[in-house]
Amino acid sequence: MFKIGNVVMAKAGKEKGQLFIIVGKDDKYAYLSDGKRLKTTNPKKKSYKHIQLFSNEALSESDVLDKNARANALIRKFLARKRSESCQKMM
Repeated sequence: MFKIGNVVMAKAGKEKGQLFIIVGKDDKYAYLSDGKRLKTTNPKKKSYKHIQLFSNEALSESDVLDKNARANALIRKFLARKRSESCQKMM
């Protein structure tokens, strides 16, 4: 189902409609990062029922689990590319 590095969209809460990368997970929750407000060192805890898979393309698990500024920059760039791709598909 969900794996570390997957791109997901929030379905509920104040982040509804925003894209995130899964940087951690447990039985009930996924830990999400956008690389800007929610960094890999302080991810958002979100229930699986409140997120949906956005893209089959994912970041590698080793890149995501690297808890430094490079990982956050990589996440920001990857999500920006996904947002622009989805906007181009809508047009």
